[in-house]
Amino acid sequence: MSADLGARSWDQLFARHVAGDTGDQITAILNQSGATDAIALSGGFPHPRTFPADALAESFARVVGQPAALQYGPTQGLPGLRDWFAGWLDRNEGRRPAEDELLVTSGGMEGLGLITRSLLDPGDRVVVEGPTFFGALVGFQRQLARVDTVPVDADGLDVAALEHLLSDGSAPAPKLVYVIPDYQNPSGLSLSPERRHALVELARRHGMLIVEDVAYRELGFDGERHPSLWALAPDVVAQVGTFAKTFTPGIRMGWVTAPARLVAQLARAKQNTDQCTGPLGQLLLEDYGRSGGFDEGIAFSRAFYRQRRDVMLDALAEHLPEGVTYTRPHGGFFSWLTLHGRPGGVDTVALQRRALDAKVSYVPGRAFYADERGGDSLRLAFSRVPDEQIAEGVRNLAGVLAEAATGHRAR
Repeated sequence: MSADLGARSWDQLFARHVAGDTGDQITAILNQSGATDAIALSGGFPHPRTFPADALAESFARVVGQPAALQYGPTQGLPGLRDWFAGWLDRNEGRRPAEDELLVTSGGMEGLGLITRSLLDPGDRVVVEGPTFFGALVGFQRQLARVDTVPVDADGLDVAALEHLLSDGSAPAPKLVYVIPDYQNPSGLSLSPERRHALVELARRHGMLIVEDVAYRELGFDGERHPSLWALAPDVVAQVGTFAKTFTPGIRMGWVTAPARLVAQLARAKQNTDQCTGPLGQLLLEDYGRSGGFDEGIAFSRAFYRQRRDVMLDALAEHLPEGVTYTRPHGGFFSWLTLHGRPGGVDTVALQRRALDAKVSYVPGRAFYADERGGDSLRLAFSRVPDEQIAEGVRNLAGVLAEAATGHRAR
């Protein structure tokens, strides 16, 4: 039976952005992470031990009978949840968003999608870190945006390189710069306080919105907490967050806090997606938060993931062959590996098959770039795999990398 649709093929019907869409690669990564015959150091999934199942069972009994629980809700979010979370932001960020500056979303990805669709026309410029979160890259590609990449180093986004990029007057100024300042996905690196202030000044000078993704901000391991970009400059920052790592990913919830004019536009865009974030989940989160469980859960998660980070770093130090460097994250889920000095270069996409044969998976570095860079890099996640499998997976991967370096298979 033909896969085409009558006189025209599906390729003729698909929108223009589909041709360059890397969504299939993301699907493959997620499927690979769920494989049962390999140690999945690829997917950045929260561990089920951090999910508040017992507390949610108690909350459910309290909230399910409320009139709002099973009904449609207001697009910006239920008043009770927004009041609790605005207070939480005030205590933790030093600033409370106004009533019209906070939108509850169905996960962080929806927040990014709403911003992308509300701000970007085809050909508009955006700036991203190199490397950066591949989900954001796909969103920009689907809007047919022009994506410029600025490198990261040990202090996060290279703001001096960004300033140089912005000084080129031959192209329109970017509409937005997308950054993950805390324990970045995929590198695990964080933006230094000095660069945070410099980035804010650049954004104000060039009329550019900073989209601050704080997916991992609460999962710091050493007690150090830099000011968020939103707290520093609420006039030029849209903070996008998710409760997937601090509550549960199974209840899709996140937020955007941003200037009121932008939040109003995002709410209009949301009315054409899911209309409102599920009220039952909002009531469960509010109940959990007001009980003190939210903060207790974050404290548990920090200690839990710190231990796993330590196991991975110990394994990397013990097993990686010479010429492979890796980041030492102070929070989050990830370490970023780079292979140096290989004759003829090494393509970590091509190495995937050999890694899977060795019963370990990772994400190739190219997934995190808008161009062809990243072929010598890969991302490892320590969040979901049991401790003993983290060490085993790193050992198996090290064998694959050593073989790639010499061109010979180990016997």
